[in-house]
Amino acid sequence: MIFENEPLRAVALKYDGENAPTVTASGEGAIADEIIRIAREHGVPLRQDGMLAALLGDLELGEEIPPMLYRVIAEVIAYAYLVSGKAPVINDKNDD
Repeated sequence: MIFENEPLRAVALKYDGENAPTVTASGEGAIADEIIRIAREHGVPLRQDGMLAALLGDLELGEEIPPMLYRVIAEVIAYAYLVSGKAPVINDKNDD
């Protein structure tokens, strides 16, 4: 997922389905352009949210999103699955 705002800032997150999402790329200006270009090239869903991009842009690369953002990021992940035509993998550890 990529979040962008004005001035152009982009933040990419990685979510493995088990741990909290982590920041995998972040930048402004030309770096943001490149993050967005790579995301589009690979079919990564984009979402424009200036306030969220600003909050996520303060995180370090590899850092997990803070618990206060779990709900909003969960909604963004659900949106990304929807626009990608995918469904999340449910890991039911109670399956015998």
